[in-house]
Amino acid sequence: MFLPGSALLVVSARKTLNRLQRTHGAPALLAVKEFPGVAAAVDQHAAAVRDILDLGVENSSQVPVSVLLAGYARGLLEDLRESGNPIPDAPEDWQSADWIHLRLAGVCALSRAT
Repeated sequence: MFLPGSALLVVSARKTLNRLQRTHGAPALLAVKEFPGVAAAVDQHAAAVRDILDLGVENSSQVPVSVLLAGYARGLLEDLRESGNPIPDAPEDWQSADWIHLRLAGVCALSRAT
């Protein structure tokens, strides 16, 4: 159960998601507007993340969505640091973005929707 005294978790989650919006969300959004294939990929990743959090996390309905998304994103960001894959720079680069960048863009899409 999410405790009322856990406001710091929410603040930390929002900071993580805001940073992620700058690195992945905003750049991917530009690509989504320009390339339908990127839009479809980001939508599919967002749906997969939503399903993972809804179905794969016990009592997820009792935890703020931002905390769930940030926790999931932190794991992905750790994997990204280990892999060293650079973030796609230009919108056209998102057409060949790897799985982890598209998944992080999907997290951003869910974050914007909540």
